[in-house]
Amino acid sequence: MSHIRAEYIWIDGNKPTATLRSKTKILDGPIRSLEDVPLWGFDGSSTMQAVGHDSDRLLRPIYYAPDPIRRGDNILVMNEVRLPDGSVHESNTRAHLVKLQEKYKDHEPWFGIEQEYTFFRGRSPLGWPEGGYPAPQGPFYCGVGADEVFGREIVEAHMNACLEAGLALSGINAEVMPGQWEFQIGPLGLPEVADQLWIARWLLYRIAEDSGVNATLHPKPIKGDWNGAGAHTNFSTKAMREEGGLRVVRAACEALEKRHEEHIAVYGAHNEERLTGLHETCSIHEFRYGISDRGASVRIPMATANEGRGYLEDRRPAANMDPYQVCAALLETTCG
Repeated sequence: MSHIRAEYIWIDGNKPTATLRSKTKILDGPIRSLEDVPLWGFDGSSTMQAVGHDSDRLLRPIYYAPDPIRRGDNILVMNEVRLPDGSVHESNTRAHLVKLQEKYKDHEPWFGIEQEYTFFRGRSPLGWPEGGYPAPQGPFYCGVGADEVFGREIVEAHMNACLEAGLALSGINAEVMPGQWEFQIGPLGLPEVADQLWIARWLLYRIAEDSGVNATLHPKPIKGDWNGAGAHTNFSTKAMREEGGLRVVRAACEALEKRHEEHIAVYGAHNEERLTGLHETCSIHEFRYGISDRGASVRIPMATANEGRGYLEDRRPAANMDPYQVCAALLETTCG
């Protein structure tokens, strides 16, 4: 009988920004479907998801992928957190998204998420001089050369791992601040895009760990004249992608404007440090949309405007956002 190492991954109850946890279970193979992956439990009192006298919490597998680190028949298992009786735990934001997906499935929503992140070694961003600053930002975005990009070997290893795990990774690039990078997941439907983003984040942390580097999703990792880190979320419905879809895209932007505050509330902690109106952002206190406008809250891409149909890019979500909540907010506001 083959032994399979299953890495069970879940999202904790940390506030204001939840983080990832994982542990390994040895299973008897083979694993042919999600039904073959058993429920498991954990100590919720150590993850801000329970109190000590009632600490057992349930891990319910919702997605699994080949493990690109351990390889072989080993797997990564994404879980949602449930109470012992199987009901939804308050920290579980996925369950609400699944309900919405069912409600609005006729709209056939697609999402693509651009995950920015910053590498740190100790207290400094990777590649920054000890206790000092590099040259002003400018040459680093999509740069090449040892004086302009830092951490590429980790980025390449992460890209390969995501592809080996079967994730819908659609690209990577060096970002504006040195030590900052981006990967994109999608376009995908729900809840897959969010499930896969969480697994891709876990892989990023785990692979960087081997190099003594940590990846942070803080939206403003370095104060001052440096770009923050976002998770621009590209979104479309069937109607937006069809003939005359630009009109539907514009209507969605108008709807998003009316609920700006509600969206900002679930678009990531410390986002006010990033959404200042500088560094390719719109101020957190205003909402505007425009074609090709990277200083807008929502950008209508050039291709969408030219073709008269396509998608919109919500530039407000912070890098540390919860994709389950962001996708739910976009779906409710534009389809509701």
